[in-house]
This record gives sequence, structure tokens and C-alpha cells, in this order.
Amino acid sequence: MSQALTDLLSEIAACRVCEKALNHEPRPVVQAGESARIVVIGQAPGSKVHASGRPWDDESGDRLRDWTGMTREVFYDPAWVAHMPSGFCYPGKASGGDKPPRPECAPLWHARLLARLPQVRIMLLVGQYAQKLYLPRGFAPNMTEAVRRWHDAPTGVFPLPHPAWRSRLWMAMHPWFEDQVLPDLRRRISDALAG
Repeated sequence: MSQALTDLLSEIAACRVCEKALNHEPRPVVQAGESARIVVIGQAPGSKVHASGRPWDDESGDRLRDWTGMTREVFYDPAWVAHMPSGFCYPGKASGGDKPPRPECAPLWHARLLARLPQVRIMLLVGQYAQKLYLPRGFAPNMTEAVRRWHDAPTGVFPLPHPAWRSRLWMAMHPWFEDQVLPDLRRRISDALAG
């Protein structure tokens, strides 16, 4: 890993920009390596990920890995996969789930981190927060329609629903996701890792 990326990851790990807005110690969660072919952008770490410090280290991560067809070894290898959430720290609980990602992170860190990842072939936009950051304005009126239009997304960008437990209900209501989207996702992941 280059010194520039090592320094940037250390700077992110030491970030305390949102400290006053949190009810707990900040713990930025990120993974990256210069040779990464895939970037996963989700919303923000949940409480389990905050505790472990490992991206997607929960049931949602199990489901996401299943969707992509990646093994745990590949998914957690920064030489292949970078993890850059919309908000790097666990935002805390709200009624009905976690709070939204902190708004400071993406403008502060995303461009700088992506500039250090020259081999990226595909960016997975997992959930509405990542899609709002990286899909063109007006691309789709909501997350479901963004995912339904996955084939119209900009080159190298793939919108996905968030793989929380509720996604099972969502998938049952939208069988095209499993029938059409997931096979294409797995093909593109395989191509990105191969070339």
C-alpha cells in the first residue's frame, strides 16, 4: 500500500469531525487498497459493525455477500474490495432503526479516497443514501426504481437495495431483483475481479 493511501486511512481513522453529534466515541469504518476492483458504498455502520470495526460484519453483510457471490475472503480483502460508507461512523439509534449517516463524511473523504483507488471497475451503491450521492439527479424517484433501472445507471455504477432484514420482504414484492438483477450483478463482480 502506498504511503499516501496509508496516511489517508490513518487520517480517516483519527477523524472526530462528528464527535459532538454522537452519543458514543467515533469509530470510522473503512477498508481500501490501491488494487481494489470493487467499491461498496453503503449507508453507515450499524452497532455490530461499530463494535467490531469491520465493514458489513453483521446479517446485512451476510446477505450482501450472498447477493454478490463474493466469499468472505475476497469481500474483506482490501486488495480486491474497498468499503467506503456514506457515513463512516455509527450514527446511533433512532425510532425504527439507525439514524441517517452523518452528512460530514462523504464531502470530507469520498473524493480523496476514490482518487487513491485507480483500479476500481464497479461501485456498488447499497441503499438510498449512497444512491443519492452517486446517481445523477433525477435518475429515479426512489430506491426501488433506481434498482429497477440498474442497467441505465452510469458505467461502473450498480444500485442495490440495503440488505437489512426488511430486504427479504422487499425481494418478495419485487421478484425481478432476484431473477434479473442478481445474475447481472454476479457477472459484473466476476468480470471486475477477473480483469
